[in-house]
Amino acid sequence: MKSRKLKMGMVGGGLTGFIGAIHLRAALMENKIELVCGCFSSKPEVSKESGRFYNLPDNRIYSSYQEMFAREIALPEEERMDFVVIVTPNNHHFEPAMLALDNGMHVVVDKPMTFSLEEAKILQQKVTETGLILAVTHVYAGYPVVKEMKTRIAAGELGKLRRIYVEYPQGWLAERIEKESGNNAGWRTDPKLSGKAGCMGDIGTHAWHLCEYISGLKVKEMCAELNTFVPGRPIDDDGTAMMRMEQGVKALLAASQIAIGNANNINIRVYGEKGSLKWVQEDPNKLFFNTSHNPEQIIYIGGDYPYLSQRARWNIRTPGGHPEGFIEAFANIYRNFALTVAAHKAGEHPTAEMLDFPDVDHGVRGMQFIETIVKAGWNDDAKWVKWVE
Repeated sequence: MKSRKLKMGMVGGGLTGFIGAIHLRAALMENKIELVCGCFSSKPEVSKESGRFYNLPDNRIYSSYQEMFAREIALPEEERMDFVVIVTPNNHHFEPAMLALDNGMHVVVDKPMTFSLEEAKILQQKVTETGLILAVTHVYAGYPVVKEMKTRIAAGELGKLRRIYVEYPQGWLAERIEKESGNNAGWRTDPKLSGKAGCMGDIGTHAWHLCEYISGLKVKEMCAELNTFVPGRPIDDDGTAMMRMEQGVKALLAASQIAIGNANNINIRVYGEKGSLKWVQEDPNKLFFNTSHNPEQIIYIGGDYPYLSQRARWNIRTPGGHPEGFIEAFANIYRNFALTVAAHKAGEHPTAEMLDFPDVDHGVRGMQFIETIVKAGWNDDAKWVKWVE
């Protein structure tokens, strides 16, 4: 399948943030995508400065995303953007995504997909109507070791699953730094910008998604507690949930942004009747495999090791011993998304490997997770709460 580079536009991702640069580096890594335009900030001067920093001509740097879509759609098809990346506070995800889809453009959006569940369902319906592609950057699903873990569980190497522990501790919000400037904490702790969940919307969604993605099972109900430990903060900064999943699997999820001493220590352990698997993101190339009455095995991810699954090998870039981390995992999502869009444009059917990225249905599940954990987590009278549909 031959195709030109896909042309990418950005909403958000200016120099005053941090995640936009990560998205851009990841998108460009495979040489399948080029940045052609953007509205990088709600402040026109920041958007202009950012676009020039990214080496864009002034006429492709926009002061609003509305202006960007109006002017881009007027360009010849071979010049205008093919898809948009949305990396803004959560309250600005929905409208640019809808504008893109209405104008025949594909979408990549940071998680959580929208500000509310209602918006997520509208977006899901629009994707169905248009047949366009939408990816949600649940980045940890892009790690090769996570692909290997998913494959081995699906192949029955652990037997029937029993128990999952997934944890995401951070410590950067242990004090109320959102009152200061220049730290990206302000919108994450403001319900008017982030939505009804703070810690659970920001990193709890990652932990939940990893749990469902690896196991292939869905959460059915949960018993949860949310906490706000930092005085004056209007939103959760810590929480825990017991989750009942399909096939009788029990899961325990914990996420915290007041866990001093932790940076991004997401980790997951899955236990079945025949064995267990463990992955720690801060040691990204090792998968720990245990079976009864045998010593622990360390499965090394990297290179073209013959014992690895096709799903893992498809997402590996470096020789063995060279760790593949956060940006490479992002790049896997972008590469698979780009190949799927290219197949879509060529009228071809993408392979299973190409389609292996979080999509709009994962985005809706993510918003349902937020609704469910908020409903359960602030209600001391409710023990088990059904998954909010």
